[in-house]
Parts: sequence; C-alpha cells; structure tokens
Amino acid sequence: MRVSQTIRLLLVVAVAYAIVELGIPAIGALMKPGTWPVVPVHLVRLYLFFIVIVILLYAAADEERWSRVRGDFRFFFGAPGARIARTATIVAISLAGGYGAYDAVRPRFETPPELRAVHPAPPSSFSIGGKMYDLLTLDNPLRADKQNFAGDVKAGAAIFFKQCFFCHGDKLDGRGLYADAFHPPPANFRDIGTIAQLQESYLFWRIATGGPGLPREGGPWMSSMPVWHRFLSETEIWQVILFLYDFTGHAPRAREP
Repeated sequence: MRVSQTIRLLLVVAVAYAIVELGIPAIGALMKPGTWPVVPVHLVRLYLFFIVIVILLYAAADEERWSRVRGDFRFFFGAPGARIARTATIVAISLAGGYGAYDAVRPRFETPPELRAVHPAPPSSFSIGGKMYDLLTLDNPLRADKQNFAGDVKAGAAIFFKQCFFCHGDKLDGRGLYADAFHPPPANFRDIGTIAQLQESYLFWRIATGGPGLPREGGPWMSSMPVWHRFLSETEIWQVILFLYDFTGHAPRAREP
C-alpha cells in the first residue's frame, strides 16, 4: 500500500502515547493497589515531542525509507483519488487544533458557591481500620522519645522523599514535579501559615485520611492528597510529621489549655 510506511510510523506514535498516558499509571497502580497515578499533561506533551523527533530521525536515517515517507505525503496531498481522505484529515486536524486552543484558555473551575476553608476544622475523632483516634487528646508519641528522635526524623525524611516530594517538592515548598497538575496546589510547608499554625494531631488526620477525609467546607475542589493510612503505618506517618517540622524549623502549635 502507498501509505504503509507512514501508517507504521503513526502507529508507533499512537502506541507511545498509550504507554505514556495509560501504561505508566497502570504500572503505578500495580505497584500501589488502589491508586491511579496521573502523568501531568506537560510531561505527556514533552514525551510525545521527543518521541516524534526520534521517529522523524529514524525515518530520515535511511534514504529509501525517507523516500517512501515523502512519496506517501506527495500521494496524499496531490493524488485526485485521495481528495476525500485529504479533506477529512485537514478538517479533523483543524477542529482538534481549535479545540486544543479553546481547552487551554477555558476556565477550569466554577466559582465556588461558598468560601473554601484552606484548613477545615477536623472532626473531634476519626477511625482507621477499626481504631478510634481522639484528636482532642492525640499527641505525637515519637516527639517525647528524645533518644530515638534523630532516627525517627531520618526515617521520616526517607519516607517523604520516597512518597511525598513529587508533589510537595524537595524543599517542602509545594513545588514538586507534579505540583502544576493539581488544584488546589500541594501545601507549602515552609509557609508560616501552614504547619506552623497546626497541631501535630491535625497533620496526622490530614495525612492519614487524605483528600477523601476532608469535610464539606474543604470543597469544592477538595484535595488530591492520597489516603496515606492505606500505604503507611501509624508510626511512619508520625515520623514524616517529625521530619516536616524539623526540616522547616517550625514548631507545632501547642495544645490550648
């Protein structure tokens, strides 16, 4: 067929797109059941850009192969018998480009019907795996263990840089690799208005229950925070909290008498 070489190259692009858009998240879901990682749009575009460049270099590396590709394009854009297919392709590309331009500038979120609370009030208690936690009396059990404090902070750092820095950033400033893909953005722990204003029990609740654990006033956008108690133990969550305060130099808010 006249377009067989070009079709093969286009199929390679389509398969590469499917791998980036679906294959990578599927691998992540297999590694962490119950999750579906999201590849940011700008990364997908970046990967496809380099994939197309590599395919074009491959096609141009061989004179015979490149001649077949050029012949396919000359046939498609010049042959009278390809008029219908040519017109349909041009219309489809034009419509796709127009929609892409519209999608890039259209508003993403409706005006919230009510004021969103950045730090919504936590419940007085919550349950994880049948264990009840009373947030009115809950304290970080690792903070008082001065003998193992440095080790717990180090363990919390290892967990953070394995699980959390992709969103919250390696400087804990909310500017991780995936930060631009979320709205609201990940928390900036260096900001004096975040963890410095909160008790450690609040952080435990937010990390353990994630976005799905937020109350109604946490809407309308809620949060992309995973439900971390499914992947981390209670001790590991407390270790991460110790690291957050130790790294930023903030002290947790004292419990009011």
